[in-house]
Amino acid sequence: MKPKLAAIFFDIDDTLYSTYEFSEMARDAAIEAMIRAGLRMSKEQLRQELEEVIEEFSTNYEHHFDKLLLRIPRRHYKGLNPSILVAAAVVAYHDTKFRYLRPYEDVIEVLKLLYNTELILGVITDGVTIKQAEKLVRLRVLPYLTPNAIFISDQIGIGKPNVKLYLRACSDLNVRPSECMYIGDNPINDIDPPNKIGMITVRNMRSGRYLHVKGQTEPDYEIHNFWDLLDILREDFGLEV
Repeated sequence: MKPKLAAIFFDIDDTLYSTYEFSEMARDAAIEAMIRAGLRMSKEQLRQELEEVIEEFSTNYEHHFDKLLLRIPRRHYKGLNPSILVAAAVVAYHDTKFRYLRPYEDVIEVLKLLYNTELILGVITDGVTIKQAEKLVRLRVLPYLTPNAIFISDQIGIGKPNVKLYLRACSDLNVRPSECMYIGDNPINDIDPPNKIGMITVRNMRSGRYLHVKGQTEPDYEIHNFWDLLDILREDFGLEV
């Protein structure tokens, strides 16, 4: 008898789209915009400083470029309004987001197929509420997700890897953890916690900075694309799509 599956939850970053590739592109665009606006430093120097800011204040911090200016000598932008430099960086970053933030090609195709099943399709993601919500809008995946199945850590007040975040999603939707599948790329945040409460775990090995990171537990499955996921759902869970 095939195991029962009631819901599939997805991570966002490096699961629905390549966060790493997009971030590299957007940060380079922002730095180049600051230089064009008059900042007198090399792209390589600025990139190194920006990487340190991100490392020290996290990717979810909302004032990276302000901090970047604070940590470099004032002579590099003497005579310039620092607000203009920050604005140039922010505009370039968001322009890149508008032009290039796209899901992996197979994501939409597979979500369309899953949407026609009785499965709850949701998201459990870590990050700032508006940023993560904006990604879902820009990625154009919202039409295929169950509206009340979107759980953002900042909005709920529980962050990964706290298992309560996953339990909250199951509780709110009145489904057992054992009937839920979670798909993510980070073994520490996306595999170990849901494993602890008995969810079915799928590690996305497509890309990202966590490819060589090992968690305390093993996922139930590994995939390299969403077609692999569809095969698992058909073969092991009897999904007819």
